[in-house]
Amino acid sequence: VGKKVQAIYLWWHKPVIDKELLQSLPNLKVIANSGVGMDHLDLKLIASFGVKMANAPCAVSSTTADTGMALLLASARRLVEVHNISISPSMDYCEADILGVKVAGATLGIIGMGRIGYKIAVRAKAFEMSILYHNRTRRKVQEEQAVCATYCKKIDSLLQQADFVMLVVSLTPQTHKLIGKRELELMKPTATLINISRGAVVDQEALVAALQTGVIRAAALDVTSPEPLPRDHALLKLKNVIITPHLGIKTDKATYMITEEAVENILAALNGLPLPSEVLPS
Repeated sequence: VGKKVQAIYLWWHKPVIDKELLQSLPNLKVIANSGVGMDHLDLKLIASFGVKMANAPCAVSSTTADTGMALLLASARRLVEVHNISISPSMDYCEADILGVKVAGATLGIIGMGRIGYKIAVRAKAFEMSILYHNRTRRKVQEEQAVCATYCKKIDSLLQQADFVMLVVSLTPQTHKLIGKRELELMKPTATLINISRGAVVDQEALVAALQTGVIRAAALDVTSPEPLPRDHALLKLKNVIITPHLGIKTDKATYMITEEAVENILAALNGLPLPSEVLPS
């Protein structure tokens, strides 16, 4: 059976791609991933077997940007907290001290201004937010002007100014625990951290401490490390945290589009054509 397999479509990191599997599939030509992040794959190992790799950046960018904005708004207006109050048996009035923070006019700092980060900026502009961004490479001036975004060469400058910090980076050795104790202490005490990238981009122990002691106001996380968190994890006990189970790409249309994009890449590889979304080992 192994000799017949020429392509693998990965869904939610399954199957696990290791040396043993690659050795058992001598005619494998391509691995297509159902999403953007490739941190669960050993790209150099796969390439050493002559196997091409592709992800699905086009299909997931809009829906992931929507998730980021949903978390920002939900945290700002404390939607989960007030929902629980609203449905509680003892509810007979709205507590006056349940105050959220205003989004219009606030400053959003986007760390990682790739395809998804830019779509977040487009959405934030419509919410009348001021936008700062930090990225490995600066965007074109026309692209910055289109969303009224200001480039921060140093991440520290962004952290010190932003009311909301949105993490939209790939997980690499360089971004592992990118946000730790030092970075959290640079943020405003009224600021919110939103992570839609990978859980390991944030030092979770430092985040728990920052949330418990008021170093930052709140966090909204679509990703954690591990996923799901152990049921006794400190993050699950905090009122100023919203956690969703890696919902980034999970909409009906997006999952269909992801599969379409994967099939397009697989067919290209099997026919000896360039892959539209090929990922090369760095």
